[in-house]
Amino acid sequence: MKRFTVLLLAALLALGCFAGCGSSEKTDLEYIQDKGTMIVGITDYAPMDYKDENGNWTGFDAEFAQLVCDELGVKCEFFVLADWGKKFYELETKNIDAIWNGMTITEEVNLNTNCSDPYVINAQVLVMKADVVADYDAIELLSTLTFAVENGSAGQDAVVELGIPDSQIVPVQDQAAALMEVAAGTSDACVIDITMANAMTGEGTSYADLAPGISLTSEEYGIGFRKDSDVTAKVNEIMDKLIADGTLQALADKYGLTLAG
Repeated sequence: MKRFTVLLLAALLALGCFAGCGSSEKTDLEYIQDKGTMIVGITDYAPMDYKDENGNWTGFDAEFAQLVCDELGVKCEFFVLADWGKKFYELETKNIDAIWNGMTITEEVNLNTNCSDPYVINAQVLVMKADVVADYDAIELLSTLTFAVENGSAGQDAVVELGIPDSQIVPVQDQAAALMEVAAGTSDACVIDITMANAMTGEGTSYADLAPGISLTSEEYGIGFRKDSDVTAKVNEIMDKLIADGTLQALADKYGLTLAG
């Protein structure tokens, strides 16, 4: 009886191995292609991601993501991140498949994602009321200001690096909200990406009375995928193709951006 039980267990184990040992878990690329959609995490951030007059998402990153998704043979779906500070959580829990929103490549980004090659040059710049920004043309003059910053952003990191105390830092949902704080006079300044500062401030923009000032950092944008994801290498390959045939340069020219490299 005991011998029969041992043989039965061995047979069951063998059947289990036959059913499962040869199979392997899907790669991240297979997961995305099988569901037919890449969910791209964004915020409302011109000129990278914003809605056009018809309510559709457009911008450099939105168009870039669509081009890549076309190459992958999947639909591009945009998911608005309510809290930029939780972007890595949204990625790992598969609420999104990519963080693609003018994301500065930082040590934290490299630690929490499998980041793409850099694709656009950026800087974190001071933005203030146009009639006073020229008075703050040196780092040492900023210590008394209150700053609105996007929570979890490179702009927030730059302000913290200045040694500004927490009592003078106002974390907000996104960079658009940071601009609104300065326009309303509830913060003296904000620190945002130069790409957005150039697109959203000055004559003919939504914030005609605001202007960019000194740059606090120089940096590059990257696309964040899940750790160890094989999607990164494929997207880098597609990016190289779009650079080589001039498609990405034309897109950069359209939105007034400078490609990395």
